[in-house]
Amino acid sequence: MKPGYAELCVTSNFTFLTGASHPEELVARAAELGLAAIAITDRNSLAGVVRAHVALRELARAQAENAATGGAEVRGQKRQDPSSRQTSGGVRLPVPEAEAPLPRLIIGARLVLRDTPVEWLALPTDRPAYARLSRLITLGRRRAAKGDCELRLADLLEGGEGIVFIALPPDPLVGQVKGDPGAISRMARTFPGRLYLGAVPRYDGQDQHRLAALAQMADRAGLPMVAAGDVLMHRAARRALADVLTCLREGCTLAELGRRALPNAERRLKTAAEMTRLFRHYPEAVARTLEVAARCRFSLDELSYEYPDEAGDGGAEPAQARLERLVAEGLEDPARYPDGADGAIRARAAHELDLIRRMNYAPYFLTVHDLVVFARGRGILCQGRGSAANSLVCYTLGVTEVPPGTTLMVFERFISEERGEPPDIDVDFEHERREEVIQHIYDRYGRDRAGLTATVIHFRGRAAVREVGKVMGLSQDVLAAIAGQSWGWSSSPPDPGRLRELGLDPADRRLALTLRLIAEIIGFPRHLSQHVGGFVITRGRLDELCPIENATMEGRTVIEWDKDDIDALGILKVDVLALGMLTCLRKAFDLLAAHERRQVSLSAMRDEDPRVYDMLCRADAVGVFQVESRAQMNFLPRMRPRCFYDLVIEVAIVRPGPIQGGMVHPFIRRRNGQEAVEWPSEALRGVLGRTLGVPLFQEQALQIAVVAAGFSPGEADRLRRSLATFRRMGTIGGFRDRFIDGMLANGYDADFAARCFAQIEGFGEYGFPESHAASFAILVYASAWMKCHYPAVFACALLNSQPMGFYAPAQIVRDAREHGVEVRPVSVNHSFWDNTLERRGDGALALRLGFRQVKGIGAEDGAWIAAARGNGWPDVESLWRRGGIRAEVLERLAEADAFSCMGLDRRAALWEVRALRAPRPLPLFEPADGEGLAEPAVALPAMSQGEQVVEDYLSTRLSLRAHPLALMRAGLPGVLPHDRLGAARGRVTVCGLVITRQRPGTASGVIFLTLEDETGVSNIVVWPKVYERFRRAVIGGRLLRVTGQIQREGEVIHLIAWQIEDMSERLSDLGAPPGGGLDPARGRADEARPPIIARGTPTRARHPRDQAKVLFPSRDFH
Repeated sequence: MKPGYAELCVTSNFTFLTGASHPEELVARAAELGLAAIAITDRNSLAGVVRAHVALRELARAQAENAATGGAEVRGQKRQDPSSRQTSGGVRLPVPEAEAPLPRLIIGARLVLRDTPVEWLALPTDRPAYARLSRLITLGRRRAAKGDCELRLADLLEGGEGIVFIALPPDPLVGQVKGDPGAISRMARTFPGRLYLGAVPRYDGQDQHRLAALAQMADRAGLPMVAAGDVLMHRAARRALADVLTCLREGCTLAELGRRALPNAERRLKTAAEMTRLFRHYPEAVARTLEVAARCRFSLDELSYEYPDEAGDGGAEPAQARLERLVAEGLEDPARYPDGADGAIRARAAHELDLIRRMNYAPYFLTVHDLVVFARGRGILCQGRGSAANSLVCYTLGVTEVPPGTTLMVFERFISEERGEPPDIDVDFEHERREEVIQHIYDRYGRDRAGLTATVIHFRGRAAVREVGKVMGLSQDVLAAIAGQSWGWSSSPPDPGRLRELGLDPADRRLALTLRLIAEIIGFPRHLSQHVGGFVITRGRLDELCPIENATMEGRTVIEWDKDDIDALGILKVDVLALGMLTCLRKAFDLLAAHERRQVSLSAMRDEDPRVYDMLCRADAVGVFQVESRAQMNFLPRMRPRCFYDLVIEVAIVRPGPIQGGMVHPFIRRRNGQEAVEWPSEALRGVLGRTLGVPLFQEQALQIAVVAAGFSPGEADRLRRSLATFRRMGTIGGFRDRFIDGMLANGYDADFAARCFAQIEGFGEYGFPESHAASFAILVYASAWMKCHYPAVFACALLNSQPMGFYAPAQIVRDAREHGVEVRPVSVNHSFWDNTLERRGDGALALRLGFRQVKGIGAEDGAWIAAARGNGWPDVESLWRRGGIRAEVLERLAEADAFSCMGLDRRAALWEVRALRAPRPLPLFEPADGEGLAEPAVALPAMSQGEQVVEDYLSTRLSLRAHPLALMRAGLPGVLPHDRLGAARGRVTVCGLVITRQRPGTASGVIFLTLEDETGVSNIVVWPKVYERFRRAVIGGRLLRVTGQIQREGEVIHLIAWQIEDMSERLSDLGAPPGGGLDPARGRADEARPPIIARGTPTRARHPRDQAKVLFPSRDFH
């Protein structure tokens, strides 16, 4: 009879920096080896078990479909482009033959205690035992700091009922490390029949002596011995990576690892035959693994999730009744329905409520409603978005501001009985005040019932290069050069061609091994972080569903599972998200009320002002939500929005996603009258009428499936959601055939049918729904309205909401000045912490920069300077003596030229501040009876304008004096100012500071640069071949000179780059003293001019090119 074996001790890479294989790889390999079961037992954690569970489920599905490769893949190795949201890179796992049984997954953990050297494999036998294990881990995690666990033997004795324990004593052949027989005997007495002694081979030639010693220990304790492999990897090839992980954990290099390295590659999954051979004198220990596996029948499929009931009136009003009452009140709200809700709206509301009742989702809607009510009661601006805009119930509850009729309102896109998945309501709150909402959730539900979902932080390109290279002993300069080849968010190992450019030989043995290890470690989890706002809330104890741990941020707790884990288990999540534009708009509303006595709100901004659309058609959109990127601003003159729905389309088209050019270009041609509008049929006119016969949105694609192909609404949505899985498994043909055949049978053109199906395929990975675009379009219009009518208010609110958006404060201030706003400098006698508005003599509003713009000054210092100044500070010493302001804060203010209101320039103010720190004179030299000599006034040399501009940027990140390019223009012959590009033809050369770089995932490798000079901005298009030639300049340059060809499309002007030159080091000349001054390095050939370094600012920037990165940072989006 063929021997059987269940591996009960497996460490995945969710024991961070220890396990050398993904959970998915381990279960797939177990299936390949024919193991009966496999237990994922990470150190004090259940973080990886869901991934293993999902992988086995997908392998079973692929096996049933008789597919060669499964739907199972390594999730950590999947890479999602942050722009296009398209995923790639997931490794397909092999599928066993159809008749081969799959291993059963045993959920467990390896508990490491503080008060005993014995470690314990904890394997729950049923659902109650799993709940106790989860609570045990939570107990240890909550006692300790993030990432640590503090459990003791008493905790196991108290909370281990129903759990099978396997004791793993220290190696009995290592004399200095003793086991703890007392702990083992206490556990044996407390849990009779549920404790085993684990026997783990070490593969060092002494295993038979070791197993004999362990057998004697088991005899003395009266415990059965069970075999365990103590697995770290699924295949032997991961041994080198396991050693690298050990080095990272121990903080050493590979050369220093010594005896801590694995002696061999035997800590891998093994077949039953291999384990039987190892335990040939103890065959019962191998057979006993099947006995243990048979006892541990718990599966994650048994987890039952119960949402809080959210009943009203102390439980007297059931959730569904309360929801129906609130919806009825909303239908009568004149702010929502000024003319009253008609019969169609009431019928739709009844339909939605009926479906919500059948799906028992009323508590979920009520939770979101209550959070919105709480936030608005605190004056926190918030708005629901996403699929919620497809729900009339959400609109009547005030969760979303998108009125019914604005979009197609496909409710089945939101909730579907066929799909059986929970609804997804995202609510955005002001990013500065979202913490109030988060703490309200904790206060209301308790930390044992509410927690943020986790986000797994993985090794990606640059981190992998740095960490592995350090372990392999590569020098810091080599590591910096290799890491510098990765731009932004990269998940790929270094390209060998790039390494040759750096003078490195990829064929070198050490470097080749380093590159291989970098490729292997990419996608490995590094640690758990917190999701941006996804909350899991339960009726019962959340810590019985999943372990909870402390987050790094004080006052927050996080569950161990991420968004994909809870989705896979059908657990509801409430998204409490942060949005900077909501903070900006709320501050703008407050400023408007304070200075113009005008009350406005999001819901009241529906006037469709032509002046707002005129401004957008001119691409005057710096700071405007969603349309401030260069891609959007270039598209605005082509789109020429004239109504709210145009903004919906604008947001969706240019926002990265699956909408392909085959749909966008026909829409633009039809909109501009270059192509006739044709309706495929009268039935589709209602679906495609507003987009001129071209499907652009998820909802339209679903409606086409219903109207034209004969799908039911639920079937259409299931098709969209299933496409990604079916495409991977190679069985999408049946769906395509059904869809296209249905359209052909209804008389539609085959080419149109194929294009529609391709559009739905794109939405299978990620789609930008019309409802989502409509929610965002509200904020687009609100921010554009504010910028159009109150530019000073808008600029002030934007600056007070930083960091957010595409543009740095320098660009926001420049744009405000171009709109006629006077911007006043930071002043100790006029500024507050926030930027403020001041009334000018002519009645207009001027923008006063606040202390928040000064580097090195905190909110507490800034607020105190303003609060204590009374009628003003007369001199520097009064701030120090009377105000108690620290000298280092005064120095930062002097560097920002904030004492100019006292008649002191930057250099004089710094002189006075330094004098405060000077030691008092000795008594012998103190003046007596007025007979002492007065210290003569010091005539400090005046600073050049270039020096002033550099100091402005160093201290406040912007300058109100001049643009750096204005000072450099004389030294840039043949360079065209940006404001003259409109009249230019053919080949031109421009030069400017790089303010943004964009590399959209859907742009086929094209890179867009925005350069700024003293006259305006220019848009540079860098094609992939040009990027390959000038890669270093494109990635790292702060001042670029670009030569290329002018390209025009209507009002949009681009410069197609041919040649790119990095001139960043020229920026260091700005800080040179007038006439060259006295160069301390002059006459000494072995010295270079000292770099410009911000005083008091620690920085490694020494090369002029690196100084430019500090002085003039760009905002890069990849």
